[in-house]
Amino acid sequence: MSFTHKFHPSVLREYDIRGIVGETLSTADAQAIGRCFGTIVRRNGGSRVCVGYDGRLSSPSMEAALVDGLKAVGIHVERVGRGPTPMLYFATFDTKADGGIMVTGSHNPPTHNGFKMMLGKKPFFGADIKELGEMAASGDIDPGLGAATDTPAFTRYIERLLRDFNGKRPVTAVWDPGNGAGAEAVTALVRHLPGKHTVLNGTIDGTFPAHHPDPTVPANLAQLIAEVHKSKADVGFAFDGDADRIGVVDGKGRILWGDQIMQILAEDVLKHHRGAPIIADVKASQALFDEVARMGGQPIIWKTGHSLIKNKMAETKAPLAGEMSGHIFFADRYYGFDDAIYAAVRFLSIMAEDEHYDLVKRYDRMPVLMNTPELRFPCADDRKFAVIDEVKARLAKSGAKVSDIDGVRVTGKGGWWLLRASNTQAVLVARAEADTEAHLEGLKTELAAQLKQSGLDLPTESVGH
Repeated sequence: MSFTHKFHPSVLREYDIRGIVGETLSTADAQAIGRCFGTIVRRNGGSRVCVGYDGRLSSPSMEAALVDGLKAVGIHVERVGRGPTPMLYFATFDTKADGGIMVTGSHNPPTHNGFKMMLGKKPFFGADIKELGEMAASGDIDPGLGAATDTPAFTRYIERLLRDFNGKRPVTAVWDPGNGAGAEAVTALVRHLPGKHTVLNGTIDGTFPAHHPDPTVPANLAQLIAEVHKSKADVGFAFDGDADRIGVVDGKGRILWGDQIMQILAEDVLKHHRGAPIIADVKASQALFDEVARMGGQPIIWKTGHSLIKNKMAETKAPLAGEMSGHIFFADRYYGFDDAIYAAVRFLSIMAEDEHYDLVKRYDRMPVLMNTPELRFPCADDRKFAVIDEVKARLAKSGAKVSDIDGVRVTGKGGWWLLRASNTQAVLVARAEADTEAHLEGLKTELAAQLKQSGLDLPTESVGH
């Protein structure tokens, strides 16, 4: 049986496989992924793989081709059905499967799709994805005769989410899954929660008719904020297209960003895990790391990227980790993967456990710092890492205080600035934060000067998260 396959060079990314359906990604790619991933599973001594899919229009056909590919190399496939990416992760853990693949385009436009994978209990990324591409090109697969069974995970997943809700009082909440893959799960979940719950865009629709499902973009939260005001809700939750990233707004409609959500969750987790490590990515506010230390935790700054964070959690035994992008990882009472619906359940529990809890007042108590939004600007793939190296070399000569865990995070007067290369796109990412606007401008000037020496300009923006 001869089999070789060549992927479009743009689809094999650092953390997943993703492309534009009919242009850079096809069902033939899906089948090839199944054959290669299935071969890797078998060579690791495994035989069972869970497969799930999101609500995109192309996902059912991609899922079918993926299953065919897995069966063609002797894998027993457990088809867990349509739902959010965390449901697939849950099913893989819960059934003790040897691997899992989710067909999802995450928060990308409706024309995109892709695949997120886990091998055993670990993320499958970086060198693993590169190896998969090489196996396809060379035809290095082991044929076999597999089978597939329908093993729906939806009901078990909802029951698992509810198990960790500890609320004593009713809370009024608005939920916006944005017509994404988490829509049906959120709708089913809130039926079992005390309080008044309103679900916006609660049907799965791969065209995303209301707004794009990405909670890190303020415009995408406008509908949620309006409903929070209208219903006088205590909190609002938003989710990305496959529900592994969360957005939160308080009763005044103010957005809590990833590092602010983490402050609230860390406060609760550290009550039960004194002195535990809490991980956040290099883009997170210094306020989070300072608050974790103040609350008796051990703050760890780590590289951006959900697969990298998961591995660091396993290494440090951290009960909680998070990213500015809204990926939240609970190993406290949960499995250590990013699940935005579970994070919302835990957040709601904190509010519902204490009859006097007021999220607006909790927001008001948070340290106030001036910061830029995440600044992303084009830089060719073959240039972006070189720019970081050039900046790093110049900073070393200047004697600046630098953390080079992921790019460069430079501590300066009153704050810090960050410059890192994206692992998934031809862009550089920058951010700055300070205790005063004057210090922020000074740090931005430093950053701009470094970029200029490497032939780039810092994009203009307005100050704010």
